[in-house]
Amino acid sequence: MGVIVSVKAWEILDSRGLPTIRTKVMVDDGYVGIASVPSGASTGSHEALELRDGDKKRYGGKGTLKAVSNVNDIIAPAVVGMNAGEQGSLDQMMIDLDGTENKSKLGANAILSVSIAAAIASAESAGLPLYNYLGGAGARLLPTPMMNVINGGKHSDAGLSVQEFLVIPAGAPTFGEALRYGVETFQALKSILAAEGEAVSVGDEGGFAPHLKSTRDVLDHLIKAIEMTGLKAGRDVYLAMDSASSEFHSQGLYQFDGAGLTSEELVLEYKKLCAAYPIISIEDGLAEDDWAGWSTMVRELGAAIQIIGDDLFVTNPERVARGIVERSANAVLIKLNQIGTLSETLDTIHMTTANGWKAIVSHRSGETSDTFISDLVVGLNIGQIKTGSLSRSERIEKYNRLLEIEEDLGSAGRFAGLDVFAGKANANRS
Repeated sequence: MGVIVSVKAWEILDSRGLPTIRTKVMVDDGYVGIASVPSGASTGSHEALELRDGDKKRYGGKGTLKAVSNVNDIIAPAVVGMNAGEQGSLDQMMIDLDGTENKSKLGANAILSVSIAAAIASAESAGLPLYNYLGGAGARLLPTPMMNVINGGKHSDAGLSVQEFLVIPAGAPTFGEALRYGVETFQALKSILAAEGEAVSVGDEGGFAPHLKSTRDVLDHLIKAIEMTGLKAGRDVYLAMDSASSEFHSQGLYQFDGAGLTSEELVLEYKKLCAAYPIISIEDGLAEDDWAGWSTMVRELGAAIQIIGDDLFVTNPERVARGIVERSANAVLIKLNQIGTLSETLDTIHMTTANGWKAIVSHRSGETSDTFISDLVVGLNIGQIKTGSLSRSERIEKYNRLLEIEEDLGSAGRFAGLDVFAGKANANRS
């Protein structure tokens, strides 16, 4: 593997038109890796720190010149001369250089940009597709996509409690067909909303933001859209929700669909929804520090659906370890910028899967055209990806990269489909 000879970062814009960071790492055989770091809207309080400038005269304080400077002036001199392929040593060097628990000195965005760019440069130097470099010769599992088609919560002004409503085309035979199922459902939903006089412009993650009455109203619209395509809900396409419930939790109550609910009452509401609709996954169903509520949800619904922790775990091995002990979920959302290095992300993934839980690789609401997560999800045979709806190029680029990988793998590739949900085909429905 190549030795790092130069590291250069600069400020770019993400899909929301806000600054982020892009970094180029060059190794001594001339190969280059370039990585761009995304940014979240609803962020967990336990995430590693995304460093912003705070200068209100520039991008409203959201500039990233400090992070850029930290890469160019502090990280680069420290890592030049290191082997780019020694990912653990490289990442530990930057963690030590930062010296804080949440990477607040240099910024998780600064550190992650170098971490990923070095991996890409190493893959290029080795002459391997990135997914093979990350996972070896056994990397062949195409993920089941979780497609955010209606936005609520902090992702839109629709007034819906739940932040994301998703379709999961798990019944498709291949990734390419799953993508088609999703696209056709998305287009059918668009025509339904337009006929009702709803705006069909899209939100941060490419989904629609209609002003529908309630969670059930949204789910009814999704069922109608699936059926309009000729597909069958609960066989070809399933449903999922990302509640992002920390955003509507205050003083011990959840303000859900106009009612103030306790943890137990909200779990009961989820149970009713899962009995009425083909829901196979709920993310962030409870708030990020409501550990007792999460355990209740697992007891009540864990055998029937996938229960994903995002803000609860923030891709942090320590929080995942606690969740495993307390049986707080059965799946972990993986976002690289929540923890700040590729090595720590891989540690979290390995801990998750070694304990029989599922991992889901995810984008952020403020994305770039970077497709690293597409290679990561295949490289580690993870089997599930969240990368937005079926519009906006920063989302579509990830899907297109997966189509390219599917083509490259040919007959060696396998689509995760419904198998990745371990039989959770809405088993609690009557």
